[in-house]
This record gives sequence, C-alpha cells and structure tokens, in this order.
Amino acid sequence: MQSFRTEIEDPIVEKDIIELAHKIEQFNNLEIDEEKFRSLRLARGVYGQRQQGVQMIRIKLPYGKVMSNQLRRISEVSDEYSRGRLHITTRQDIQIHHVDLNRTPELWAALERDDVTLREACGNVVRNVTASETAGIDVNEPFDVSPYADALYKFFLRNPICQEMGRKFKVSFSATDEDTGLSYLNDLGYIAKIENGVRGFKVLVAGGLGSQPRHAEVLYDFLPSDKMIPAMESVLRVFDRYGERKSRAKARMKFLLKDIGLAAFKELITKEQKAIEFKSVPVDYQSYVPSKPVSVTIPETAVQDEVAFNLWKTTNLIPQKQKGFVAIGIKVLLGDFYTDKARLLANLVDVYAAGEIRLTLRQNIIIPFVKEALLPFFYTELEKLGFVEAGYNKAVDITACPGTDTCNLGIASSTGIAKELERVITTEYPQYLKNEDLVIKISGCMNACGQHNMANIGFQGMTVRTPEKLVAPALQVLLGGGNLGNGNGAFADKVVKVPSRRGPEALRRILNDFEANANGQAFIEYYKEKGEKYFYHFLNDLQDVSNLTQEDFIDWGEEEKYLKQIGIGECAGVVIDLIATLFLESEEKIENANEAFKNHVYSGAIYYAYQSLVNTAKAMLLADKKKTNTHSSIISQFDEVFVTSKKIDIGISFSELIYQINKYAPSKEFAEIYIKNSTKFLQKVRAYRTAETN
Repeated sequence: MQSFRTEIEDPIVEKDIIELAHKIEQFNNLEIDEEKFRSLRLARGVYGQRQQGVQMIRIKLPYGKVMSNQLRRISEVSDEYSRGRLHITTRQDIQIHHVDLNRTPELWAALERDDVTLREACGNVVRNVTASETAGIDVNEPFDVSPYADALYKFFLRNPICQEMGRKFKVSFSATDEDTGLSYLNDLGYIAKIENGVRGFKVLVAGGLGSQPRHAEVLYDFLPSDKMIPAMESVLRVFDRYGERKSRAKARMKFLLKDIGLAAFKELITKEQKAIEFKSVPVDYQSYVPSKPVSVTIPETAVQDEVAFNLWKTTNLIPQKQKGFVAIGIKVLLGDFYTDKARLLANLVDVYAAGEIRLTLRQNIIIPFVKEALLPFFYTELEKLGFVEAGYNKAVDITACPGTDTCNLGIASSTGIAKELERVITTEYPQYLKNEDLVIKISGCMNACGQHNMANIGFQGMTVRTPEKLVAPALQVLLGGGNLGNGNGAFADKVVKVPSRRGPEALRRILNDFEANANGQAFIEYYKEKGEKYFYHFLNDLQDVSNLTQEDFIDWGEEEKYLKQIGIGECAGVVIDLIATLFLESEEKIENANEAFKNHVYSGAIYYAYQSLVNTAKAMLLADKKKTNTHSSIISQFDEVFVTSKKIDIGISFSELIYQINKYAPSKEFAEIYIKNSTKFLQKVRAYRTAETN
C-alpha cells in the first residue's frame, strides 16, 4: 500500500485519502476492475481524460469563492503534480490536467492543508454548489446567499443519502431575480426572496442541458430558508429511489420529472417526511464571516494608456452595494490561466482587496472589495499579468468547454473555434466589446458543458460526412436561447449544421443581420420575432458539404487531418456490478451503518442499512438476469421473484421491510431494528445464493 504523510487534521478526510491510495493499489494489482474503480475515483474528483495514462483533477470550490492562500496552494499543487495550468469550469471549479493517477492521494492531501477538497467533485453525487458570483456585494440582492450555499454544501458532503445516486445532481443559488445562478437549468435552483420579512427562496426543480434540455419547474414559489435543506433531502431521497440507474442517457432528475410529473413527485416528497430527521434547519447567517477589505494606503500610480483604462472601466467594473467599493471583472480566455499569474493575483488581493477572488459561471474571475481610489493601481498591476482585456461578460467573452483538447467525449474543438470567433468580434465588430446582451457559448459535444443550448448564439461540436463518405469536423449552430430572469429561460433552436471552418462566416452573417434588422431589440427578442426558418434560409448554403477543401478537414487549432475519436464518458460514473462485489458492498454499508449508529447519527445509519437492503436485492435480481433500473423496481421485483414465490422467506414482504424507512422517524430504536433487519436479510439471501450455486 502507498505510504505518505497526509498531515490532515480531519480524520474523516484522512481516511478518505488513505482509502483512495489503497484502492489505487488494488486497481494496479488487478484486484478490482476498471468500472468499479472508476466509480470510486470519480467521487474523489479524479477524472479520466482523453490522453492515456493521466487524469484530470477537479477541485471543488463551493459557490466559486477562493481565498488567496487557497489559490496559492492550488498553484503549488498544479506546479508539483501537473503543468502549471489552471482551468476554470462553468460550475466554478478549477481543473488541472495531466496528473499521474498514483500521485492523486498526495495531491489531495496537499490541497486539504488549505481546506481545498476533491471530495464529490465528480461522480453520482451532489456536485459543486454554484452561486451568483456577486453574492454578498450585489446592489439588488435581498440578502447574501453565500451562507446558505455554504450550509447546504456542508450538509450534503459525505451524506449517505447522496453517495451512490443514479446520476449527478447540480444545485445553484441566485442572488437576485436576474437569476445569474441559472436556476432554470439545474436539478435544484434557489432564487433569493423575502416575504413578510422572512428570508427564503423560490425553488425550481429538474432543469438540465445536455442533448435534451429541459426547463426546470417551480417546486415552491416561496420556501422559508430553514426548510431549504430538508426540502433538498426529500428531493434527493426520491431521486435516489425512483431515478433511472441502468440507462445513463435517462438517469438525470429531468427525466424522472418528465416521466411521473410534478404532482406525483410532490406526493413522493411528502411520503419522505417521516424519514427526515431535521424538519427545520435554520442557517446561522450572522455567524458566516464574509471577507472584509483591508485598510491600505493608496499608492501613487500613473496610467500609461488613458483610453484603454477608460474603456476597461466601462466594461470590467461591477458596482457593489458597499459604498466606495467596486468589483473588478477579469476576462479569462477560455477559462485558462497559469500558476505564475495566479500567485501574483493572490498576493495582490491579499494586500489591496479582501484576500479573495470569485470564479464565475462564464469561466472568469472577479475581485471584490476594491476601493474606487485604487482602480488606477489595480489596472496597472493587472496589466502586468495580462488581465485587463476589455469586455468582461460581454459579447466578446465566449464560454467554451475543453472539447477535444482533453475530454474523452469531445467531438470537435471548442477552444480553437472560440479563439477564432473572439478574434472576429474584436477586429470586425468592435462595437460588441461593450454589448452584454449577446451571449455566445460553445460545447465540444452534445453534453453541453459549455452551455451552448442556453446561449443567444451557440455552437456544438459535431461531424459531417461528404458524399464520398469523408468525415470533417462540424458545428451545430443554435440560436435564440437566453436567461429571462426569475427562474425563466429559453433554450436555443438547432438551425443549421456547418463544417467547422465555416463557423466564423455563420457568425458574421448572424451579426450582420442583427445589426441591420434588430431595431434596438435584444437578440433573444429579435430571434423570436424573425423565427427559425428566417435564419435557416440565409445560413442554409453553408451546410453544403459537396465542395469541401482540404482545410475543411483540419479542425480549429489543429494541424493534422481531423480524426473522430470519442472515448467513454465518465460524468455518470456508471458501475457494472458483479454479484460477489454487491454482497461485499452490502457488508460495507452495514459496517457504515453501525459506525454511524455508534456516533449517534441515526438518520445516516438508517440510510446505510437501506442501501445494503437494496444492494443485496439487486445482486439476486442480476443473478436472475432481471432489470435493475431503479431502486423502486428492484424492491417490487424482489418481492415478485423471490418472496411471493417463497424462494426466500423473510417473514414479511420485502416492500414492507424496506419501506419502513419512510414510515418511522429516524430514532435510535428504529435505527437499531433496521440495521439488524438488513444484516439478517443479507445473511439469508447469501445463504440462498450459496445453496443455489452449489
């Protein structure tokens, strides 16, 4: 087993890191298969990438807040274990690439020294909790959502009810009705509201992007803040039990809601109320300590280029509700920046701001709590780092996923075409440098990590085939998406599919027509008025693939001829289980239940026992070649195949046994009985399996 010094104060985190090291050793020694190992490492932020033999590490940064010491630590780790490049994601994480799998435990241990974690950054768990990057400083916010995002993140981290769901689960917080947290495309979205002096949220459920985008539905028009966490626990319990598990393409929350409807979903939530230990979880927002600006002498500064400085001030400054302060927006091309600049940025905010930065959903950085009198100084210092490009969050600020650079699922280059489109706008349409109503986003495949299908103008990586059966990189052009505010949004229409090299020409035609015919309308209104067919007609000729040149077969940013290569996607963390492995997992869950019981965490103990029961039943159904798509179907099928037929006698039906979980409060007495029942059930089923195989 690998040995290294973790130097971690938290014994639970230390145990997780040591377990990862142990599992890596088992994987290297062929003691566990690749699919099983994948599930484990994903839940610890270790993600396979396109290049063989190396991993992408996703660092989980709740609501995008990063303190200067944490940024320095991340930089140190990137230099030591990777290549010194940091990538900001559209969920406010940081990713580093090209990491040796065997070194990931020590990398994780190094990060934890500054309270930075990988835990549940990937896999079928609650992913990074995102929030408006202006939370706490927004001039329009009813209150700061940061303490609530922080409390929710901590409550569900390592919570047994959401460790092995059928698919990932995404949560967002929006500071205002502008809905900058994009609640309508998350599994759960919270928009800050105050009613009758009570803090709370408008709550949306089951939104999502991907190949089949779905607008979230309103779960609660207003939910008091102390009900926020219990409500999410109910939702997660229902998703865990009824969500699809076998078919990765149908395993997100949006498909469950589509299948059963909102009314039935609410009924299932109500049934879970007895199982929830904490009916009210007040968030002590007053004890949450926000960053505070330092007191500093204003250095004398002479700005060299006043024109550029004044342009920057019109495009890159964000007003703050705190008098005398502004936030600075830094446009980060494609979300990529390097550790040398990160360290200098950390030092700058440490001394002259509030010692923190915020990562944004558009892959940028903001520096809050900058004194207005310090703006000339900050401009000159940021200029040295190459961080004063005008156009923060404007049309020229294009969002793009990594695409074929590192992602297994990438079909076409996102980063290459993004650079070219930014060049086109900057040089040919300089008036869009200040336009914040035009949003352009790019994804390398249908999974929409670049959020292309909620953009005004979106591009999705694809391929086209010529009459001679030759394959070239292509872009699906999507138009008309956008955020409408207060939990409402529009998804873009797929208009045409063009060879990638014609992407810039498609953009030129769209912008030229917008200039000529929008008559002052925002793009989303202009598109809605004109209609999809209008755009199809003036872009249609770009779809012709009968006359491609050699250049059309070379993707943006590449030098060699395009070759379509798609690996296995890891976002779902799908696990192919063997019977013996499932029985062993059931044992582990009972051990976890007993440990939680010993620590007086009775609700957690009960849920571990529940997972053991389901796991054991699933093992037998797989052995009998039955489908195990959802927990609920596993429960009903086990009764049908094994209990009703009297193959296995457990005294009552399996449904009656297992569904005690939502009929009794999570007391010590019930936890003790439920754990004993799950233990007896495993023993009885194992005995039957042994007799059957013998």
